[in-house]
Amino acid sequence: MAPTTLTRTPSRRIEFMGLHLDNLTFDEAVDCILALARGDRPCYVVTPNVDHIMRFNRNRRFREAYRKASLVLADGMPVVWASRILGSAVREKVSGADLFPRVSEAAAEQGLSIYILGALDGAAEKAARILRRRHPDLRVAGTQCPRRGFHLDKEENRKVIEAVRAASPDILFLALGCPKQEFWMHDHCEALGVPVTLGVGAAVDFLSGMVRRAPLWMQRCGLEWLYRILCEPRRLWKRYLVDDSPFLLRVLGHLFLRTFSARAQKTNSLEKKS
Repeated sequence: MAPTTLTRTPSRRIEFMGLHLDNLTFDEAVDCILALARGDRPCYVVTPNVDHIMRFNRNRRFREAYRKASLVLADGMPVVWASRILGSAVREKVSGADLFPRVSEAAAEQGLSIYILGALDGAAEKAARILRRRHPDLRVAGTQCPRRGFHLDKEENRKVIEAVRAASPDILFLALGCPKQEFWMHDHCEALGVPVTLGVGAAVDFLSGMVRRAPLWMQRCGLEWLYRILCEPRRLWKRYLVDDSPFLLRVLGHLFLRTFSARAQKTNSLEKKS
C-alpha cells in the first residue's frame, strides 16, 4: 500500500532548491496531519531544514524518501528566509520540535492516539508523562526506545515494527534523527500500518528535558544550528560548518545574480529613455 499523497493546489506547493515544499502555515499543517491520522492508508511527514536540503541534493536514497512523503514542511528560519530570497516565499516555519507537542494536544482534543518511538534512553516515556499531565485525555498507545542501530538487525527491527502494529496508534512520532528516520519511514511505512508517521528528530529529547532547546530568541533569529554546535561541537561542527555551507553560498550566489540582473535592467531602461 503506497503512502497517501494529499491533493495540493498550486498555491500551496512550491519548488525550493530541488524539492517540493507544502507551503502551509503551522496551523494548516497541524490540520493536515490530523486529517491524515483519520485516513485509512499509511503515510509519513518530513520537515526539511538546511541539513536535510543538502542531503536531498547529494543523496539519491534520501531524495526517494522525500518524494514519497505526503507532507514536506519547512523547518527552520534559514529555510524560510532563503525561500523568500530565491522567490519561493515559504509562509511560515513548521518544525518537528513544535509539531510534536501541538499535534499531541490536538490528538487529545480529537480522541486520537499517539506512539513515541526513538530518542534518548528514557526520553520517550518521560515525554509521554509530560504530555499526559498537560492533556489528561491524551491516549498514549505506547513508547519505545530501541537501542542505537536496531534497524540494522533484521530480527530486532521486526520486533520494533510488530510492537507498533500491535499498539495500533493513529499517529507515530519517530525520533531517530536524520537521515535514519527518513529512511526508516520510507522503508517500513506500509508494514507499520500507522495512518501517519512524523519524523520529529530531537523533539522528544527537547520535551523530556533531557536535551535543552535553543532559547526562543535564537529560534526566531534562525540560530538554533549555532546553539546546537555550541552544545555538541564534536558531533555537529562538520555537519553545519562543512556539509551545509554550500547552502549559504548557493543562496548568496542567487541573490547576487538577482541584484545584478535588476541593475542591468534599470540601466537599460535609463539608456532607452535617454
